[in-house]
Amino acid sequence: MSRIEPRLIHDGVAFRDLDGDGVMAPYEDPNRPIEQRVSDLISRMTPAEKAGLMCHAPVAARPDGGLAEESAGPLPVAPTTHAVRDLHLRCLTLMAPVAAGPLARWHNRLQDLAANSRLGIPVLVSSDPRHSANENPLTSVPSGGCSRWPEPLGFGAIGDAELVRAFARVIRAEYAAVGIRMAIHPMADLASEPRWCRAAGTFGADPDVVGRLAGAYVEGLQGARLGPGSVAGMVKHWPGAGPQAGGEDAHFANGRDQVYPAGLFELHREQFRPSLRAGAAAVMPYYGRPVGVPGLSEVGFAFDREVVAGLLRRDEGYDGVVCTDFGLLTAAVLPDGSVWPARAWGVEHLDRAGRALLLLDAGVDQLGGEWCPEVITELVAAGRVGEARIDESVRRVLTVLFQLGLFEDPYVDEERAVATVGRADFAAAGAAAQRRAMTLLSNDSRLLPLASGIRLYVEGIDPGAAAAYATVVNRPEDADVALVRIGAPYEPRSGLPEAFFHQGRLDLPDRQREHLCALAATVPTVIDVFLDRPAVIPELAACAAALVADFGAGDDAVLDVVFGHARPEGRLPFELPRSMAAVEAHPEDLPGGTADPVFPLGHAAETHAWHPRGEGA
Repeated sequence: MSRIEPRLIHDGVAFRDLDGDGVMAPYEDPNRPIEQRVSDLISRMTPAEKAGLMCHAPVAARPDGGLAEESAGPLPVAPTTHAVRDLHLRCLTLMAPVAAGPLARWHNRLQDLAANSRLGIPVLVSSDPRHSANENPLTSVPSGGCSRWPEPLGFGAIGDAELVRAFARVIRAEYAAVGIRMAIHPMADLASEPRWCRAAGTFGADPDVVGRLAGAYVEGLQGARLGPGSVAGMVKHWPGAGPQAGGEDAHFANGRDQVYPAGLFELHREQFRPSLRAGAAAVMPYYGRPVGVPGLSEVGFAFDREVVAGLLRRDEGYDGVVCTDFGLLTAAVLPDGSVWPARAWGVEHLDRAGRALLLLDAGVDQLGGEWCPEVITELVAAGRVGEARIDESVRRVLTVLFQLGLFEDPYVDEERAVATVGRADFAAAGAAAQRRAMTLLSNDSRLLPLASGIRLYVEGIDPGAAAAYATVVNRPEDADVALVRIGAPYEPRSGLPEAFFHQGRLDLPDRQREHLCALAATVPTVIDVFLDRPAVIPELAACAAALVADFGAGDDAVLDVVFGHARPEGRLPFELPRSMAAVEAHPEDLPGGTADPVFPLGHAAETHAWHPRGEGA
């Protein structure tokens, strides 16, 4: 169902009269080549309209599908109506977890707002990942009913490129149904530094896996070429965000540096080539500033002309959209009144205009997370940036909007959205992937798989779910086996937004370690660890009767695996170091290679005792 009929007819060609003049302008003609349509539209745009296309701003949506004009969550968002109507923004990333029906309604209202503008340029809606367990609002969005899959690390554990393509096709279907036409993913970063908090969004630390799967992901999102059936992919974080100094993340000043003590800058950069060959519509550089890399300045990647115009455009031949990571120009005022500084590492001394000037000179097309197009128009008015340079970026952005078919029909059908998002076959495929990704780390006593009906003591798992598999008891002393689920250790940080990130040490707190080892001394204990990054757990490897890793799995998935109804097929997508001393001595840019790891990269214990996949499920 389309909301844009009736169309006008010119020489037998139906077209949308976007500018309302009753005549088919070249940019409105669906039969013209996209290059001609883009050129015609640029010739009609004001500097303010062009600058609006160069901001990629966060917005929210009300649960009922209404447009949100103020921030309701932990982070500031642009007032939607003002952004679209007055600031001429046309690329908006949705931060809110809204159900499919209201989300489709919101999207159509947003397109109505854009359609009533002078030129009728539609809106491109983007989103961070919505299909996994990560609950950090700076890196993902709660599902809003999307099918649930493992984190990308889980796909790295499986290593199956066709499964990744299938997953990305599901994302494409669910996103497109509600009007999300750009995915701010995948990550092609190599998770070489064990402490780095963004590992969950990567495909792991294996250079033979990461780039290949990222490329497959882009293929699944976009198809053979970007078109009306595609979701555009924005691969990140060029040229590789993994080697963070000390493992601290570049969202924050204490993690501004990326270091390469093993000299492996090129290994990280190589992981992006399959995504670029797959035609990724957009690329996002990371916040970090490289330290000690010949030929590169010690400024945030997006500010360095050699990184964007040189390594990416000149050397890789890339001519798509480059969008900065969010918040390089403007500090964010948080709900508690605290200020989160702009991530302008190495150029903190510059004002917003100075930073924007550097970004444009570097070859950037869009300012991620910003809704300040006046910074760009003021640079043009002052003669500091030529309008031809602005047109270059506007051309890239408009090309994507035309390729996606948004000028022909930007609307979605609410009933179809409800029927598509979280569809039963999508949910079943996600559930199967959760199980496949799980990794058997140890089973020396051959306790697994467990026999149905045993007396089971549980911690960290829903007793009601466990009761479908075993007789759940309240005391370890009364159990045949204990089953415990824990998360990978981290050091809680105070204050937002840093509290959202799992950073710091990887070893268990003393109290938790002592409790788990005491439990294992009381009753044979199976421990499942959700690895959103590596963990230093040699004591658990020694005391647990069996040790299992998951990469984002429901209780039912874990129970299916430990009771033998589903087979764990994963192999560790990174290694589990033996000690924090080994982690601290390890070069941040080297994937694997800590001293005497408990479990090396690619490890998996034998699973011969399990049924073949699908049997007995």
